[in-house]
Amino acid sequence: MKKKVFETKFKGRNLSVEVGELAKQADGAVLVRYGDTVILSTVCVSKTANVLSDFFPLMVLYQEKLYSVGKIPGGFIKREGRPTDAATLAARMIDRPMRPLFPENFRNEVQVVNMVLSVDPDCSPELTAMLGSSLATSISKIPFAGPIAGVKVGRVNGKLIINPSVKELEESDIDLTVAGTIDAINMVEAGAKEVSEDDMLDALMFGHDAIKELVKFEQKIIKEIGQEKMEYETLEIPTELRKRIYDICVKPFDKAMRIKDKLKQYEALDKVKEDVITMFEDENCELDKDELNELITKVKLCLADAEYEVFRNIVVKEKKRIDGRKMTEIRPLSTDIDLLPRTHGSALFTRGQTQSLSVVTLGALGEHQILDGLSPEDEKRFMLHYNFPQFSVGETGRYGAPGRREIGHGALGERALLQVIPSEEEFPYTIRVVSEILESNGSSSQASICAGCMALMAAGVPIKAPVAGIAMGLITAGDDYTILTDIQGMEDHLGDMDFKVAGTKDGICALQMDIKIKGITKNILKEALAQAKKAREEILKVITKQIKAPRKEVSKYAPKTMTFNIDPLKIKDVIGKGGEMITKIILEASNVNTVTDINAVKVDIEEDGRVIIYHTDKDIIDRTAQMIKNVVKEVEIGKIYTGKVIKIIDDLGCFVELWEGCDGLVHISQLSDKRVEKTSDIVSVGDEIIVKATGYKNGKLNLSRKEVLVKDKIKDEKVSKKKKTEEKL
Repeated sequence: MKKKVFETKFKGRNLSVEVGELAKQADGAVLVRYGDTVILSTVCVSKTANVLSDFFPLMVLYQEKLYSVGKIPGGFIKREGRPTDAATLAARMIDRPMRPLFPENFRNEVQVVNMVLSVDPDCSPELTAMLGSSLATSISKIPFAGPIAGVKVGRVNGKLIINPSVKELEESDIDLTVAGTIDAINMVEAGAKEVSEDDMLDALMFGHDAIKELVKFEQKIIKEIGQEKMEYETLEIPTELRKRIYDICVKPFDKAMRIKDKLKQYEALDKVKEDVITMFEDENCELDKDELNELITKVKLCLADAEYEVFRNIVVKEKKRIDGRKMTEIRPLSTDIDLLPRTHGSALFTRGQTQSLSVVTLGALGEHQILDGLSPEDEKRFMLHYNFPQFSVGETGRYGAPGRREIGHGALGERALLQVIPSEEEFPYTIRVVSEILESNGSSSQASICAGCMALMAAGVPIKAPVAGIAMGLITAGDDYTILTDIQGMEDHLGDMDFKVAGTKDGICALQMDIKIKGITKNILKEALAQAKKAREEILKVITKQIKAPRKEVSKYAPKTMTFNIDPLKIKDVIGKGGEMITKIILEASNVNTVTDINAVKVDIEEDGRVIIYHTDKDIIDRTAQMIKNVVKEVEIGKIYTGKVIKIIDDLGCFVELWEGCDGLVHISQLSDKRVEKTSDIVSVGDEIIVKATGYKNGKLNLSRKEVLVKDKIKDEKVSKKKKTEEKL
């Protein structure tokens, strides 16, 4: 194919797609230019399929190339390594709206790779990659019910904006990413400053209108150069087999699903499946290994379909939930705080069989996270990390670095709580929240938000308002649907939507939606948001009953702070040559041998002259502050000071310390109003004497005791003369 270029204008910015020049051996490849952002999106599909697999092997990659923003990677190796959290989240954001649009029985492996080649911060590389991923797949031979597109929505001064610039986003009270097809929305990710449900719904619909423009542009390209879709191998399941299995297991499944305890329910369901599989193995023991394996795979797929149908029948037809709750009912809630005596703040939040232990740690601003990625932001002072050990679901499994799920759940919790975190000026700390999931049966990310909120308040972080989160579900059957409040594991697994909403009593702080169907309507979104608001308010009552407001003081084990300002020109004096002065201050004030000692005071000095001191001991903070102030304190020429003699040179004079870090020379000629042979005839080391600052010579301060004595002598003479005059009168 010869190179073809398709161009359009989207919201005032140039958008072009180039096809046929780069990566021509891939099954689909496009170079997308959006402003100065350039992304190469490619897709490849395996030639064979593992039809006996029970999942679709889709991999979406988002590869950040630091040359795209003119950076050389940090570290010793100096090349890009494992994906950053931002890259992982971008890959998930592309995967989520695309995955539901591949055929359900498609089992060929698909890899979508996005290479970020050039970045204009005002033209989102993540959303450009989403467009490229959709187009590369849509023009290829891979079956895909797209195209899709995504946009970011902001709101500045009440006006909604599509794909706001970095500056506009800083001023925006909504940071919404929405993706979908021309017909419906199928992915949402949002942070917001306590925005109302109606305003968020307006933003969602505003975003979808823009998505339609992008999809129409894609459709034009697909119509011109799109390939015929491939034939692919599937596992055909006889109708008789499907019916037989359904008839066998429908009643046992129905009975098992109504067991309220998760582990007992799963055990009962597994027993039904095992019995059916064993029955078919016994009936077909004459088959060879491969034939039997294929048959059992078909049986397992039929069991999964039957389980799905039984579950839907209970929820949509009977209007009941498998654990007996009402559609809008939240599972039992319990809370606790201060479980861990030595941490800076801790809280436990339990909702049904989902439980999060969240722990807060406060540190110096200098302990912020350094970001080595493509974003203009190079650091952050608030972090929420989410851990999901296998024991939380009663299983064994992999332990190691966090996976995509852990990173994604942590980012959602962080986004929700970030909206209420005080500014650096209000609370000069780096803040880390860690959520340890101890038990899980659905919506552990929202439990992390609730527990994290309480832990922050227990730690004395002056958050603007308490935040709670809830997960909503959707079960559809034709045109009929049911929205569920506080979904648990099976309702998430077998349902059509996972819609998470977090916020304060005044509005939404974070939103996330994933669906397994092709899209949902405005009415469903509106109903889900309204139902989530009621649930959120109910949870907030429980949270504020446990801890009503942030504590006035931080924990005795957390570092205390003192903040003051110095002249920015004096920063170099406080730091000293090679850090000599600040090291001396830290060691002497803390009475330690090394600045890395756990008991060493921490000092952050900002470019604007702001000094922030951290330590658990207030006396050490005061001592450090005084030492820094002494360094930057300036001597007033002509002013009289009381100082201490710290060194004597008999034929030169003595050195007098006015305050720690500031001393000057009293020349021998300035020691007395009479001739002095030796300095030691007049003063000794340790004596306190009164001196006058007379000026600087060669950068050194000169002091005079003589001028003070002469002044006092003249004063005494005047007093004596006045006294004699009064006596004569």
